[in-house]
Amino acid sequence: MIDRSELASRAQALSGVRVLCLGDAMLDRYVYGTVERVSPEAPIPVLRIERERAMLGGAGNVVRNLAALGAVARFQAVIGDDAAGREIAALLAAEKGMKPALIVERGRASGIKTRFVAATQQLLRTDQESVKPIDAASEATLIAGAKAALSDADVVVLSDYGKGVLTDRVLREVIEAARAGKRPVVVDPKGFDYGRYRGADLVTPNRAELAAATRLPVGTEAEIVTAAQRLIESCGFGAVLVTRGADGMTLVTTAGAVDHLAAEAREVFDVSGAGDTVVAGVAAGLAAGLSLVDAARLANVAAGIVVAKAGTAVAHASEIFTALHAQELLSHETKIVTLREALDRVETWRRHGLKIGFTNGCFDLLHPGHVSLLAQARGACDRLVVGLNSDASVTRLKGANRPVQHDSERAVVLASLATVDLVVIFAEDTPLALIETLRPDVLVKGADYTVDRVVGADFVQSYGGRVLLAQLKPGQSTTATLARLGR
Repeated sequence: MIDRSELASRAQALSGVRVLCLGDAMLDRYVYGTVERVSPEAPIPVLRIERERAMLGGAGNVVRNLAALGAVARFQAVIGDDAAGREIAALLAAEKGMKPALIVERGRASGIKTRFVAATQQLLRTDQESVKPIDAASEATLIAGAKAALSDADVVVLSDYGKGVLTDRVLREVIEAARAGKRPVVVDPKGFDYGRYRGADLVTPNRAELAAATRLPVGTEAEIVTAAQRLIESCGFGAVLVTRGADGMTLVTTAGAVDHLAAEAREVFDVSGAGDTVVAGVAAGLAAGLSLVDAARLANVAAGIVVAKAGTAVAHASEIFTALHAQELLSHETKIVTLREALDRVETWRRHGLKIGFTNGCFDLLHPGHVSLLAQARGACDRLVVGLNSDASVTRLKGANRPVQHDSERAVVLASLATVDLVVIFAEDTPLALIETLRPDVLVKGADYTVDRVVGADFVQSYGGRVLLAQLKPGQSTTATLARLGR
């Protein structure tokens, strides 16, 4: 077992590992709003819808997590010839590092899970889905595609949500082919009959699934180990990784080794999709050459990250690195994030009822005027996100001799300020894409602007947000400072 520092380094080296994933692709749709009254028609809350968000669910969330870790994910699934299927295909196409091979089956309904959320409370979930087995033609195509893709994969993941894609024949033939090709097989199982996954190298049931599959008690660590050993003996598995929620994980292998991994989460906000994160983390770790126990440790850290986020979330390699080095890193090093990472943080803050502020600029040679603007912006919200123009963007806006400092240097300076909670570097000339993605409650610019000239003002005001024009310190600007220096 390697130490946390080495594991952190290995987490950053997951880029390019190759994972083949088969399973049930679904669409996770979130409908957010507020509840201010009870319906006069029935004793139920009335949700005033404010926004919607759709993302990959089911096995699609496994490959989302793989992509977040930097893996190259080959994804094979069956979808319906319907609007949801087309949306799933579009979301997959937008994921970096994804190589989807979707089979469209006429007459089949693509799975949709819709969650209605008011503030931090999920009110209702609705499911639209088909659970019938895929037809013979889809089955044959899926098996042939999987066998062809094995030569370009380091690990195989079978993500079974019980929606009919992973039939007995698909499981049998893919596992046999993977074993023949010496490719490890990781299974996220479903149902009671784990004999369907016979020969898999690792299965990852949660505590309740383990109890249902073995009909044994799982209340204590000893009972969990006994039940896992029963699965190994009866189904020929190489190992069983039992996820135990707030109690962490337990790994049991054929060699009799047992490892209990304490939970890494500091807070649990939403457990949606955490099992997908575990499967992705283990698979990516194994593909990168980690031992099974170290791959499980990496997955455990990743799971601790996603349960602290809102909705069906992912853990990025950079976040795992940070979590493993939590006591060693300076706070500013964790503030510089990508837009996707920023969206995850913002969604989590919103679930805590926090108000999100946003401002942007070049911030080239930070001066007292910048500091004052940022302080005013932070005073108007609970968390402040700063959009920072990239070097190329600054050059287009300010001229060939700018910026004075590179964007990475400007980002570190901004992130060192207590008033700044996140820094996102953007390459466009305006921050409109950031604003539309993050949907801040407060948009802040300097008082040298008027509201009608503030980029994104109309958008923010359209959903009830406000625009703040911060007071400026006279005579403070980077241009003036450079002029005094003779530049």
